[in-house]
Amino acid sequence: MIGVYGGTFNPIHYGHLRTALEVQALFNLDQLRLIPCRQPPHREQPEVLGQTRMEMLQLAIDGVAGFIADSRELDREGPSYMVDTLRSLRQEMPEQSIILFIGADAFLGLEKWHRWQQLFDYAHLVVMTRPNFSLQPESEFFRQRLVSQREMLAAKSAGYLFFQAVTPLDISATQIRQIIATDGNPQFLLPDAVLAFIRQHQLYQAAPLNDRTLNAN
Repeated sequence: MIGVYGGTFNPIHYGHLRTALEVQALFNLDQLRLIPCRQPPHREQPEVLGQTRMEMLQLAIDGVAGFIADSRELDREGPSYMVDTLRSLRQEMPEQSIILFIGADAFLGLEKWHRWQQLFDYAHLVVMTRPNFSLQPESEFFRQRLVSQREMLAAKSAGYLFFQAVTPLDISATQIRQIIATDGNPQFLLPDAVLAFIRQHQLYQAAPLNDRTLNAN
């Protein structure tokens, strides 16, 4: 099975990586493709170029078996719609089971995604939740696709919905950027190689005025 884990990765951190490692093991993935977004349809454009974010991702997963840094969204012009990404993967892997991993917050806004129903034509959808967190889909569309056993995802190439609890790490890229912008030390929130790259290239250095004001109080 092939896993797909997308994001801006601005920067990649241990919250992303720990989750990725868990789902790789839980679903016995042959590979997990981490795909940096070029132009998020529902978020502000990252201030760091896509290629730079890709370089940090490659540093973070160097030597991790089964992890692949996939640049297809960076190579494609226009907004980075996940349905287009999954379609391109399906064209390359017509017989493989493909799983798209998203967070619970993303799932709650899924019906705002571009051609969201077609996601299930190309992949299964696994929603990563916190332990003991209950999320019951109200839509009949989702209920028809919901399965309770993860093994069922291997029996079909696409079309199912599954909820999987993962270990929550309270780390965010926004938090890391703010720490760096205010001359703090984000060590142990992200890999040392990524932090060294950020410092070498002086990324995330300038904090907005309101951020500096908040941290001064």
